[in-house]
Amino acid sequence: MQKTITTFFDGMRRGDSTLVRSTLVRSTLVRSTLAPGVVFQTITTTKEGTTRVGLENPNGFLKSVGTPHKEVYDERIRFERVLLDANLASVWTPYQFYVGPKFSHCGYNSFQLVKYAQGWRIVHVIDTRRQDGCQ
Repeated sequence: MQKTITTFFDGMRRGDSTLVRSTLVRSTLVRSTLAPGVVFQTITTTKEGTTRVGLENPNGFLKSVGTPHKEVYDERIRFERVLLDANLASVWTPYQFYVGPKFSHCGYNSFQLVKYAQGWRIVHVIDTRRQDGCQ
């Protein structure tokens, strides 16, 4: 499952949404890191201290990745914890995000993956995003 997550971020760095995208061919997942119906969420805290959980559209994310842009979107992760049971994996990864050489933000990702016949696919990602307290 670590390879699936690594491929996800490699696709983001390359600006290759095809490498990230999930595709169905005759009901079979091919060349994919994302499961059908994948959910992306982000936890943020307002200046007033209110916690918010936002939902990100996976198609919007893929469009952002695949639309040509000058700077590389570089999310640098470290695999801190991996939990497995049968066809379920939970992966915790601290990260730092850069747009080109410029630091943008940091936080933690929590990935939930399911093992299909074709391999591990991401079904849910929730992350935190902040600019202070980054290592």
